[in-house]
Formats: sequence, C-alpha cells, structure tokens
Amino acid sequence: MDGTTGNGARRSRRDWIVDTTIFALAVLFGLFTAAQRAGSPVLPEWLFELDQVVGALGCAALWLRRRMPLLLSVVLVAASAISELVAGAMLAALFTVAVHRSRRVSVAVFALSLVAALVYTVVRPEPEIPQIVMITIGVATQSAAYGWGVAIHHQRQLVARARSEARLRTEQAQMEAREAVAREMHDVLGHRLSLLSVHAGALEYRPDAPAEDIARAARVIRESAHQALQDLREVIGVLRAPVGELPQPTVADIPELVAESRRAGMDVELRDDVAGAPPDTVGRTVYRVAQEALTNARKHAPGTPVTVAVGGSAGSGLTVEVENGAPERTRPAGAPGQGLTGLAERVGLAGGRLEHGPTDAAGWRVAAWLPWPT
Repeated sequence: MDGTTGNGARRSRRDWIVDTTIFALAVLFGLFTAAQRAGSPVLPEWLFELDQVVGALGCAALWLRRRMPLLLSVVLVAASAISELVAGAMLAALFTVAVHRSRRVSVAVFALSLVAALVYTVVRPEPEIPQIVMITIGVATQSAAYGWGVAIHHQRQLVARARSEARLRTEQAQMEAREAVAREMHDVLGHRLSLLSVHAGALEYRPDAPAEDIARAARVIRESAHQALQDLREVIGVLRAPVGELPQPTVADIPELVAESRRAGMDVELRDDVAGAPPDTVGRTVYRVAQEALTNARKHAPGTPVTVAVGGSAGSGLTVEVENGAPERTRPAGAPGQGLTGLAERVGLAGGRLEHGPTDAAGWRVAAWLPWPT
C-alpha cells in the first residue's frame, strides 16, 4: 500500500483513521460470522474454507476503496452472492460508492447488491431462518449503508456549493471594489490631467508668450501635478481604509472646482442655489458630475463659455446642470464615452437620473437629478 487516494494525493491523518476503522469493522464482522458458523459447520466443508479466504481478501481489498471504489464494489457485491464472510467488506464498498460517485452509478450498484442478496438466499438458504427474513435483513443492512453514504454525498455537495457561492461573492465584491477605485481615479485624475494638458499645450504652441503668462501656466501645471498626486494617494487609500475615512468632495467644493477651471483659462459661470447641506453621497455625486462635465468641455470645446447650475433643497432633490456653447472641434463636448457611462452608473446607484445630449445652440448639456430626502 502506497498510502495514496484515488486522486493521487496521500492519505491524511483523518483518511487513515477512517480507513483503519472501516477495515477493522469489516474484519470483526467476518470473525464474528465465522465464529457463529464454527458451531454449525457449513456443508460441504470446503465451502466454509473458501468463504474465509474470500472474506479475508475482501477485507484486505478495502484499502483500495478510495482508488477504485466502483470496481471494488462491483467485485465485492458479486462475491457476496455466494460468500457470507465478505458481507462486511461489501457494505463498506457500497457505502464508499454512495459517497464518492454520482447518484446514477451508486443506485445501479445498490440495485446489484439487492440482486446479490436475493441470489444468496437462494444459493445458500438457512433451514432455521425463513427466506423472507433473510432477504429483509440483507435489504435493511444494505439500505442503511447506502443511505448513510448518500447523506454524506449530499452534505459534501452542499458544502462545495456553499464554498463556490462564497468564492463568487468574494470575487464579485472584489470586482465592484476595483470598479469603484477605477471610477474614482477616472473622475479625479481626468480633471487634473486635463488642466495639465491645457497649460502644457499652451506653452508648446506659444513659446513667445510673455514671461508672466509662462510663469502663470507653469505654476498651474505644478499645482495641478501636486494635487493630482495628492488625489491619487487618497484614492489608493481606498484599498487600505474604508471609504468613509477618506476625504470626499461635496457640493461645497464645487466653487473651488469652478475656480480651478477659471485659472486654467475657461470661461465658467456658476449658479449656486442650494438650500442647506445635502447628504454626503448625493453631494459627492453632484460634484463628480460637474467635474466630469467641466473636464469634457475643456477637452472637446476649448474656449467656449460654460454654465454650471446647482440647486435644490430637501424633499425636492438636488440638481446639477452643465452646459457649454458650440465646440470648436467636430466632436461635441461631452459626447458619450467612458466618463459619462461611469457617471450614469454612479448616479443610478444614488437613485438619481442623468441626461446628456446636444443643445439647440450646437453645444452640449449634462444634467443630473438626485433624491434629497427630507
């Protein structure tokens, strides 16, 4: 015996204990039956001797039950049709098949064992015991072994299914966390990097600009780069701390967002008509909508005036609307892309709705409404 199981892995301590216990029970069953038969000899005598040999081989073969349960059970069931002392080993093999094989296979082996029990009562009848009693005893013991194995089989299936579902839930939670981090990085870094791109492009195309303009653009680039690193550090902190512990923007930060855009050279008008302080989630979502819309306007419609309107109160909801004039490029500002797709998901999660599309003046409009409970 090499101590391996059917899948090639070595037996664990628990496997050795179980296998040894089953082997010992089968041997004790055989010895008990042999002792009973010693008082009432079996005729012919050679049949009793053959029965002992078959019983001993069947018990020894139980050490192979993990490697080849189906073949072993079929052989032992067939042997039980003529051998009495192999019954203990046959019950152990029947139990093993019920545990490790599918319902169809184990049912077939169980049915074969019932046929073998019927054949045994015909081939080796007991004068002192009615045939129906012998059949009943055989069916009862084999049904108990088979039913026990089926119960363990179902329990293992339930445990495996629960582990699989838990793993899927974990993977889904990880995916949602990665999407949240990616969305946050897009919202934060897209705004900062667009500022860097605008001023770096200005320095590239206007190398003869006045020194004051170059210094101002360089200062904005330095400040935006520093702020981008700071924002990125805060977003990465999501992986180490709960989101609630990180600094998050709100509606109160929209004026500073507009001021940054103005320093980048944008013509932005802010209309703030918010009565009170909205919930953090709602305020953060409105901020992200305004941030994404300003970033798109800066990228796709440079030089056009932009209007940012924020308003609302408890009970009526919170609204944000960003509208710009006709873009200089062929593509309208804020045309649907990954940013607006992410915004739609974010707004939807907050229970609101997002609208975006071209305006009558050939510009682009992004508007969102979010619930603000009383």
